[in-house]
Amino acid sequence: MSIRETINEEIKIAMKEKDTKKRDALRLLTSAFKQVEVDERKELTDEDVIKIIQTQVKKRKDSAEQFKNAARDDLLQIELNEISYYEPYLPMQLSDEALTNALKEIITKTGATTSKDMGKIMGVASKELAGKADGKRINECVKTLLA
Repeated sequence: MSIRETINEEIKIAMKEKDTKKRDALRLLTSAFKQVEVDERKELTDEDVIKIIQTQVKKRKDSAEQFKNAARDDLLQIELNEISYYEPYLPMQLSDEALTNALKEIITKTGATTSKDMGKIMGVASKELAGKADGKRINECVKTLLA
């Protein structure tokens, strides 16, 4: 069963259980899928679906940060709930130790030695670690490794 089919089944379950928050959050996600399909005129693969979910999670995290800074706890909680509904469909994220080890290998492969070589590392790391680690985490870890 594809990720998208799983999400549709979860919507049905949420409807039966009258879990309106989960139902609405997952419906927002399916509408994002449909929007991309219409805009790009293509059938989405599981990789495409994962990228869309990651984008939605990133948007929610940014919004949550803004709401936290504005002391809007009511809206902050809504965003955090939506993130919790979306994250189970994403691949497991690398631990800090695993990320560091993977980046050390990439640094030795690319022959990078200074922070000027960060572009080379980020290009390779973004492709190899796609879906396994957030770009922001990768960036921060690379900076500490090259420091």
